[in-house]
Amino acid sequence: MTTLFTGYRLGELALPNRVVMAPMTRVRAAAGGLATPSMARYYAQRATAGLIVTEGVQPSLIGQSNPGTPGLYTDEQVAAWRPVTDAVHTNGGRIFAQIMHGGRVSHPDTTGLRPVGPSAVQAVGEVFTPNGPQPAPTPRALDTAEVPEHAQSYADAARRAVDAGFDGVELHGANGYLISQFLSSNANLRTDRYGGSVTNRIRFAVEAATATAEAIGAERTGIRLSPGGPFWGIEETDVAELYTALLTELSRLGLAYVHLEATTDEETLLGLRRTWPGTLVMNPVLPLGPKQTGRTDADHWLDLGADLISFGRAFLANPDLVERLRTGLPIAPADESTYFQGGDDGYLTYSSFQHSA
Repeated sequence: MTTLFTGYRLGELALPNRVVMAPMTRVRAAAGGLATPSMARYYAQRATAGLIVTEGVQPSLIGQSNPGTPGLYTDEQVAAWRPVTDAVHTNGGRIFAQIMHGGRVSHPDTTGLRPVGPSAVQAVGEVFTPNGPQPAPTPRALDTAEVPEHAQSYADAARRAVDAGFDGVELHGANGYLISQFLSSNANLRTDRYGGSVTNRIRFAVEAATATAEAIGAERTGIRLSPGGPFWGIEETDVAELYTALLTELSRLGLAYVHLEATTDEETLLGLRRTWPGTLVMNPVLPLGPKQTGRTDADHWLDLGADLISFGRAFLANPDLVERLRTGLPIAPADESTYFQGGDDGYLTYSSFQHSA
């Protein structure tokens, strides 16, 4: 019988369990997008997860969304990540870097550059900047000739990730960032080969995944998607058709996995499970919603055909989450006020469960 604690083969990786640590922005990087010793300790503390997926890592300066996030586009950034991957591997873990291009969800105060997107359509909401939250600016629409270089940036960052010791990468195709913007029916108003029809709107995602798979191997390449997700004002008017078409194209590449968020109804998600022939990572609850993923949600989706289950916020205050899930120990709550404040408080200050005498 398959359980959350049954081992799983993911490409060349033997996962000891089916628990995935989901990517979560923590804004603890040093100036220049450099990983830090605290980040090495943070991820190493959680190495009992079957797989760790890091916070979003920008593939270029213009791809940076938030201040305080790490990058993978300079030699210095690669060198800074090596102690992180070494620490995770020393503790027996496996770690993928999530490659995240923010697209229009950025600000000149953060990067010194005007954000870019598929169209000159402003995101809904305020973005984080070094000077506090500010309204998202109107991005510059990418010229057709520029689009391939941004798709290629995921592959370039993936090569650097492998150089830094990562076991693979996950492309962030979810939550309203650049890949998601191209998939959208309201952020993407293009009339060229990257806009309009479903076939055209999935093209950027397919090109980014293809380039990455060619760069580091399909078995080390995953992608995260949020079908129908409303993040940053994104709309998708044809969710089932759009994502069925996307997964059909991606299935030709032999990717390591697709990571789906529970951002649409279960019937649609089950249809996508049937469309996708490979490994499915399922995030069973709405990201940033009122509920955290628990054992019941995980078991439900394993029964429905998911192969791996990702846990987000539960990992923040519970570095020993796998053992807590295994033994039924209580899941400690995280202090939301420390999510994005920087420093080690609320980052390295959570401990494993302490049994009373």
